[in-house]
Amino acid sequence: MGNWWSATKEPPPLVVLVPPLFDFPPLAARTRMLESSYNLLFGKLALRCLFEDYFEEARHFSTRIMLRPIDDPHVDLIASVAGPLDYKPKDHHNIVGNAQFRWQSDVEKPHTFVDLYVSNSEPILLMRSCAYCTQYGIGAFGIFPVLLKKRVSPEDYGVMGLRYGSSNLSCGATISPFPSAEEIPKTAWLVSQIGRLTAGVQYEPQFESKDVPKYKNLKNWSCAIGYGVGSGSPLSPSFNFGLELSRNSQFIASFYQHVVVQRRVKNPLEENEVVGITNYIDFGFELQSRVDDEKASNSIQDSTFQVAASWQANKNLLLKGKVGPLSSSMALAFKSWWKPSFTVSLSAIRDRTKGQTSFGFGICVDGIREGSYQRADPNFVMLTPNKEHLAEGIQWKIGKRPVFQSDVSSGNFEGVPRELRPLEKIL
Repeated sequence: MGNWWSATKEPPPLVVLVPPLFDFPPLAARTRMLESSYNLLFGKLALRCLFEDYFEEARHFSTRIMLRPIDDPHVDLIASVAGPLDYKPKDHHNIVGNAQFRWQSDVEKPHTFVDLYVSNSEPILLMRSCAYCTQYGIGAFGIFPVLLKKRVSPEDYGVMGLRYGSSNLSCGATISPFPSAEEIPKTAWLVSQIGRLTAGVQYEPQFESKDVPKYKNLKNWSCAIGYGVGSGSPLSPSFNFGLELSRNSQFIASFYQHVVVQRRVKNPLEENEVVGITNYIDFGFELQSRVDDEKASNSIQDSTFQVAASWQANKNLLLKGKVGPLSSSMALAFKSWWKPSFTVSLSAIRDRTKGQTSFGFGICVDGIREGSYQRADPNFVMLTPNKEHLAEGIQWKIGKRPVFQSDVSSGNFEGVPRELRPLEKIL
């Protein structure tokens, strides 16, 4: 009798599904050492992904293939083709195709690499290289157009740069290979972080005057300040608010919020022990206003804004929407987590100036980014390698509905993707 009771199996523990994010890290993180930190911080990178990813151009399609050989993880290839949906052979010049081949000597050091970019538009062949020492925080990089139909501006001859980065500071400058005295540096930036506050300034000498040197012209300077809460973990909520004065002519206010929530699961395809799932909700807002007295050009409006939100319901489904003064867009993306993963997206664009609704279509095959977390929030105990976790910390029966509660603000996250390492040493 005792053996019979001991042989009785206990019911499986309740679990909460923790799906990976659709696109983490963003592709821009792979080449962030080639760009000014000023252009990536203050929530700018997150807002760029929220406002642009999966929102295809009206009546256009895009395809992207990102592959990495199984036998050699040091190299990868990204190829893309985009063009109008109503393509005709005589409009072959409207089809844009490009490919990027990347090599890095150490898989665990993603910021030291060389890549070659080829395209049927300018530049035809572009070489980029970066070397970054994480121990001392010093890096050097270069961007060189190898093949161009015509070289007119100094940028056509390439850009070289030096940078320094730590957990609270980032500074750097770029120059042209054949600079003049007035073009040194070509760009320069300084960004510092104290606690939750981040402040930065950037110098880009593009405007000149006969009586005022370029470095004294305020139109060549931009400054920003931001307040951020949270960490780099996608399982941790985060909030960023930023104010920027760009070129002494445009004021930009923005905020971005990443929310991690848990909801009940009522899916007959799931196991009975699956009681909840983690969802990711993102909000973003950006307001741009001119502050100078000059007449607005065709490319810069007096004032504009855009609002966007996204909801990842599970590992396969993502819904996004954004609204602006002239148009509104919706995007629906479905992703299968095969190896490589396969993503199909459909977007609808409503142009209120013309009263027309158009559609865009996108396909992406991704074999570079891995959709897995090495460690979830410590409030959950890992159950299986597919990121199911024990549903501890859940408070049941508050009112008439079960409510899932868990403290996901600790930010302990060992599975930081290689493109974001080392997280604690780079601002």
